[in-house]
Amino acid sequence: MAKDLTNSRLDRQNILNNEFAVEEAQKKSGVDGILWDGKVYVTREMTASFFDVDLRTISRYLEQNSDELTANGYEVLRGNKLKSFISAVKKSGKDINVPTKTTVLGVFDFRAFLNLAMLLSESEKARALRQLMLDIVIDIINRKTGGGTKYINQRDKDFVFSSLQEDNYRKHFTDALKNFVVDNKYKYAHFTDMIYVSIFKEKAREYKKILDLKASDKVRDTFYSEILDIIAAYESGLADAIKQEYKRVNRKLSQDETEDLFRQFENMALWKPLIQRGRIKMASRDMALRDAFHYQLSEYIQPLDKDEYQKFLGAAGDELERLMLENQEVLKRLKERD
Repeated sequence: MAKDLTNSRLDRQNILNNEFAVEEAQKKSGVDGILWDGKVYVTREMTASFFDVDLRTISRYLEQNSDELTANGYEVLRGNKLKSFISAVKKSGKDINVPTKTTVLGVFDFRAFLNLAMLLSESEKARALRQLMLDIVIDIINRKTGGGTKYINQRDKDFVFSSLQEDNYRKHFTDALKNFVVDNKYKYAHFTDMIYVSIFKEKAREYKKILDLKASDKVRDTFYSEILDIIAAYESGLADAIKQEYKRVNRKLSQDETEDLFRQFENMALWKPLIQRGRIKMASRDMALRDAFHYQLSEYIQPLDKDEYQKFLGAAGDELERLMLENQEVLKRLKERD
């Protein structure tokens, strides 16, 4: 999906919250700043020079995007902070043309500098840096996932437990449909789709299309642990509700009766916060990590925070993926057990 970083704050923030991408960009960008307080900083004047634009252009973007740039690391130094920064400048030996009597100085850390590059439409260098960032994000995710993001969800340490637990509750649910609902060869797929639509507004085939899955791919192998947990809760609760209704009426339920039971179940108030959280997780992660856009969940998309990137792209995910590959047969037997 093509991204125009100058127009999308969501896409900008997703990149800026990806510490792996920001670190890689700092190595490749050629920005020669001032090392201060453990980070690289550039002044407004240095920034204007790098991007070949007038200082007034930088000031205009700062005024128009003050909240965003400040949140991502732009800072106006005063007092002791300014003295400390000037001292770091002197130690560096760089001439950044700061007047001796300066009492305030605006500086960008590298993250804020990238943020400005994503906004700055007048500069060819900014455009090139935007493209570099997009390429870096794709490269990092491909390196971490072996070239495909289909199973990036499995780099979460909670995935294995949630998957095995959901398999167990799935069996309870299908047994309830088998034993207490009138025979219909479509009933398993039909009520599974009703669960999916209730939780994330998509049927299985729609979800597969969005993630570009093959017919042979199992959708549940691509779900995040939070989604699997909600599905398991649905399956467990519905299985019990179907069984209790079967006992009450002393006969198998029709499909219409089971659907009515389902609608009562899904409208219980307890689901609202869980589904809200699940939709945010699915839509936001898939947008940032899989470049997949869930149209039905567009209102739930938010930028991923740094912890989310660490979860799916960090060292813990690398180790988990290695262990899962080494124990594929064990996991397969656990999932196939009676």
